[in-house]
Amino acid sequence: MLRGVHSLALDVKGRIAMPSKYRSLLEQLANNQLVITIDTESKCLLIYPLAEWDLIQEKISALSSFNKAARRIQRLLIGYATDADVDTAGRLLIAGPLREYAQLDKKVVLLGQGNKFELWSELLWNEARDEYIAAAGSDSAMTAELEQISL
Repeated sequence: MLRGVHSLALDVKGRIAMPSKYRSLLEQLANNQLVITIDTESKCLLIYPLAEWDLIQEKISALSSFNKAARRIQRLLIGYATDADVDTAGRLLIAGPLREYAQLDKKVVLLGQGNKFELWSELLWNEARDEYIAAAGSDSAMTAELEQISL
């Protein structure tokens, strides 16, 4: 299970050091093979273990290319999908076009989302987090599905 929030540094070569708590898990789940792509709703990156990504890519590829919204998703998610390996030192290289899209600078945030990670610029994450927290108090943000969850 990939969960938790971690403040990390992006080095000059565009690498992050994966938190040690995930290293053996990623080795077991994916033989350290990951796929990184863009999020089409927010300026962040999505990082999937290879097996998880393969399931998603299969579903995306099955969508009709005649549907404009589906074609947009295919072009963006599959087009930006980049294979990446966690190296022996536990580092993950983030390709230049991906870093540019997500506006990644030296300070980044790795956010576990169960089956994947999100990688954010620290500045953009803090802004988004604050917006999410402000909106959480709004009853209009509550859906029927969310009302069924008790914390």
